[in-house]
Amino acid sequence: MIPDAFTYKATAWLFATLMIFFGDVAMASSLKLADPSELAGKWRVTQQDNPSNVCPLEFKANQTLGDGTECLAGWLGEQPISWFPEPDGIALTGKEGSKIVFFSRQRDGLYRGTSKTGLVITLEHPLH
Repeated sequence: MIPDAFTYKATAWLFATLMIFFGDVAMASSLKLADPSELAGKWRVTQQDNPSNVCPLEFKANQTLGDGTECLAGWLGEQPISWFPEPDGIALTGKEGSKIVFFSRQRDGLYRGTSKTGLVITLEHPLH
């Protein structure tokens, strides 16, 4: 009986270890880091509280921001300077390089984030 208990316990530990390992592999493959060239271009930024209030925003291929940053700065309380993709979204950074806001991916071309003041902001790529 003791050898059976040892075998069952060892099997359970092995099974748990394999589940953790293969779960990590599956999760890593599902969170693909977007290439900056895929995200570059014109975007539309709106507030959840007032969807008619729209800011155009340009993501440049060199991961800086172009037109529209002044409008978005009013909502964020800080001027965004650059952007970078993350496995589960897009981050905008300020002049010090610190993250101002993170937009989590909802689906292709649609991202949602919350400003430091609690304002929900939607980032949408019109081509998707």
